[in-house]
Parts: sequence; C-alpha cells; structure tokens
Amino acid sequence: MSTDLDLVIRGSTVVTAADTFRCDVGIRAGRIVALAGHLGPAAREIDATGLLALPGGVDSHCHIDQTSSTGLITADDFYTGGISAACGGTTTIIPFAAQHRGQSLTTVVEDYHRRALPKAFVDYAFHLIVSDPAERVMREELPALIAQGYTSFKIYMTYDALKLTDRQALDVLSLARREGALVMVHAENSDAIAWQTERLLAEGKTAPKFHPAARPPVVEREATHRAIALAELVDVPILIVHVSAADALDEIRRARRRGVRVFAETCPQYLVFTADDLDKPGFEGAKLMCSPPPRDLASQKALWLGLSTGVIDVFSSDHAPYRFDDPRGKKAFGESPPFSKVPNGVPSLEARLPVLFSEGVGKGRIDLNRFVALTATTPARIFGLYPRKGTIAVGADADIALWDPKKDVLIDRFTLHDRMDYTPFEGMKVRGWPVVTISRGEVIWANGEVLGEAGRGVFLGRERTTGDRAT
Repeated sequence: MSTDLDLVIRGSTVVTAADTFRCDVGIRAGRIVALAGHLGPAAREIDATGLLALPGGVDSHCHIDQTSSTGLITADDFYTGGISAACGGTTTIIPFAAQHRGQSLTTVVEDYHRRALPKAFVDYAFHLIVSDPAERVMREELPALIAQGYTSFKIYMTYDALKLTDRQALDVLSLARREGALVMVHAENSDAIAWQTERLLAEGKTAPKFHPAARPPVVEREATHRAIALAELVDVPILIVHVSAADALDEIRRARRRGVRVFAETCPQYLVFTADDLDKPGFEGAKLMCSPPPRDLASQKALWLGLSTGVIDVFSSDHAPYRFDDPRGKKAFGESPPFSKVPNGVPSLEARLPVLFSEGVGKGRIDLNRFVALTATTPARIFGLYPRKGTIAVGADADIALWDPKKDVLIDRFTLHDRMDYTPFEGMKVRGWPVVTISRGEVIWANGEVLGEAGRGVFLGRERTTGDRAT
C-alpha cells in the first residue's frame, strides 16, 4: 500500500508546553506533517501506546569539546556528547565557542565548526564566550557573527582569564541591544571569591568541601544584582545562568517586578545536592565541584518554587565533563590539589531530563507541560530556534522523545553514554526515561540501542532576539 508518510507514531500522549492530547504523529522528510486521531499507513510505524511523546529536549547550556583557559579539553566531543544527549531525550544542544584573551572570535568559531562538523550526533548551535572584547571584535567580528546566526553570547564576572570589567560588560550589553542578541551572565563576584579563597587556603582549608565556603551565596547575590543593574542601565534583556541560591533568585524576582527583562536558568545539581555532599573523604568531593556550588535545602526549595511559578525559565545541564581520575581532568594539578586548582564542572547532559522528570513531575512539584516548557520550548524561544525546535506541531522538526513514565532506572556510570569515569548521580533511582529518541524523523536511540552516525547533526543558525521569547 502506498503512503506519503515516512513514519507514524501511533497512540502516544503528546505533551507540549500548553497542551496534552492523544493522537498519531505523522512525519515526512524530517518534519511533522500531521497530528490526528488516526493516520493512514506509513513506511515505518511505532506503537507508542502507554508512552508520552515529548518534544526533544533543547539543552541550551553545555560544554562540548571546549578548551579551558588552562588548556584542558572537556572529555566529551560532539559525538559522545550528542549520543549522551540523545539517550536522555535531548535532540538539540547549544554549547559554547569559547574565546580566550588575544583570540579572534571569528577564528574561534571556525575552529569549533571543525570540531563539530564530522562528529555531531544531534543538531547544535553555538553560544559565543566573549572574554576579550577588543576593538576589532566589537566593531567587526561580533556584529558579523550575530548576523550569521550566533545570536547569544556569555560573559563572566569571575575567573581571572575570562572575567570582564563592568565597563566592558556595558559595552557588550550595548552591542547586544543594538544588534539583537542575548547576553548570558555567569554572576559571581570575582574579588570576593579571591579574598575568601586566600584566607581559606592560608588556614589550611584546601579540601573540596571548602569550595562552597569560597563562593558563598552572597557573592552570587551581589553579582546577580550588579549584572541586572548594568542590563537595566542599557535597557537590554539578560539571562542569569546556573542560579543556585535563594538570594540570587530573589534579586531576579525583584527586578522583574520593576519591569527588567531578566531570564533565569538552573541545573540538576542544584536541585538534588547540597554543599554537604562535597564533604567526602579524600578528594571525592571534587566530583561535585562546580561554580556556583550546590547550596542548602532552603535554596533547593526556593529553586523548585521558581521552576513551578515561572521565575526560572530554563533548565539546562551545564554539562562540564572533566574526568575524575585523570591528569587531564579533576587531577590536572595533582592527585589532591587545593580546591582552588580543581577544574570546575559536573557531567549531567544525559541525566538532566530524567532527574527533572522524576524529581519534578513524579513528585508533583511541576506538571508535564511545565516540564516541556523548561526543557525544550522556552529555551528554543529564548534562543531563536522556535518553532523549528522545542515543540510538537505541524511544520516543526520531527524531534520527539518517547518516554516510558513508569520506567525505573538506577543511575550509575555504566547507565550513561558520556565519556566520563563517574557520574555525580551514582546510585540515584529515577522513574521515567526516554525509550525512543527521534531527531528530524530519524530514530537515533531505541530500547537501549544507539542508532545513527557521527556527523548526522546539523548546525542551526538562529534568529536575532528581542528578549521577549519566553513563555
């Protein structure tokens, strides 16, 4: 029997950011072309009875094949990182093309394309990291790159090799306003961290458990307030990444009440870990070292409230995969270096969605529609990918994850598909996991088997942003 459909997903419950309904999904040439109670035959069919059909996740904050300021390279490349994403229900990633001091931003972008093109397993875009806003970068390179679809960039208020002065930040924010780009801000007070770190080390407090004490909530709160003030002065939207503390979230809430356009993001590690989890024997606490660090139970409660009420717009992984027992990873500066010398970051690309599904939807903290908004639709809107990505609708790319909401998984290192030698979620039991992941109509993960090939992912140029894309 002839058919014009390449694939039909039958009998699933389709969930978008706004609606939940049961229907068949028809796919042709990589796009969704029909949503109906019953569709005719197709070249291939998937019986999804009892499964949820969710938009493929959009992870808008992850570090893939990225070179740090000290020369270290994250463990996952665009193939292993893409596989890990797909096995966790994510079909689009937005990692960073990271500029270091003295580098041409255009050359940096070209280099990251060379890394991605032959290996990409899922579709991808790039944020830019701007650490050297030199005259040529600001006058020529950034405007040209924004016009080419690189419509977001990240700036740092901490790390000596990356941080901008307030005046430099104002210049970047002003350019973003003029050119239609969105600035992401890592908000921590660099001088306060350096001051606190120096005193801790002088007292012999060098273990990983002292990392949170070097970066207490007040340094995040102050920098968040200052970043918002700078954006308010320029009248441009910003996104505060990896919000970890209740105080920082309060700054964002207050700014919104007076009409400032500020978006907020948080990550899995802040919902399930606290600073106490870094207090482990020997060097083990380094496995949970990230910046900002995990906080306390009160901050966890505040973040969950922010996720449910819309104060937090985006839920990303901040996947920063530095292997633990590796001289190119956490032990780059010795077997047990002081916390100030440990590469920051935790891996969570694959676990991002299952952790939020289990801890959020499964425990009644958020509903399914909010889950979709946080993990797919809103990041696609904010970063200029919607409606091609982030939803299940006629005309959208056929990026769909079929979830078994009752599937129990005990997370361990061998459950996951990244290139890491540990997972911070070791031993965590979650309920709900994608059993089939479809990217542009192609099944790339099905019932425990990785399908697809390196290089199948495509680069996504993005629209300019006005800062009004959030749902």
